[in-house]
Amino acid sequence: MIDLSVYGGLFLIALLSASILPLQSEAVLVGLLLSHNYPVGLLLTVASVGNVLGSLLNWYLGKYLQHFQQRRWFPVKPEQLDKASRWYLKYGKWSLLLSWVPIIGDPLTVIAGVLREPFLPFLLLVTIAKVSRYLVLAGVTLL
Repeated sequence: MIDLSVYGGLFLIALLSASILPLQSEAVLVGLLLSHNYPVGLLLTVASVGNVLGSLLNWYLGKYLQHFQQRRWFPVKPEQLDKASRWYLKYGKWSLLLSWVPIIGDPLTVIAGVLREPFLPFLLLVTIAKVSRYLVLAGVTLL
């Protein structure tokens, strides 16, 4: 039962850290890796799946909630959306390889949805970015 709660907690932290919430899945993953109590491959898989699903949620929100952008409660101001859209259009879908970067990565995944980036290229690029980040982190932690 404890293992399930550990993996479930890692998954949830990874999922939520891909949103605008200020959470750090990397710190949780490093702690679990350093404990040497859990299989590295399973930890990396759980964290990666959670983080990619969080980015997919951002993409979906960007794609389907854009029509609410004129509402006061909408979290992104029109000028911020315009600036981010211009940046994304300039660098294109390849900028999604930076989706792992703190502060800029999560908004990139929302903007990709707003600009209707097709699902499969989005999923592939974000997965490459997120999995690569966790692999490098695990390598540095365990060496």
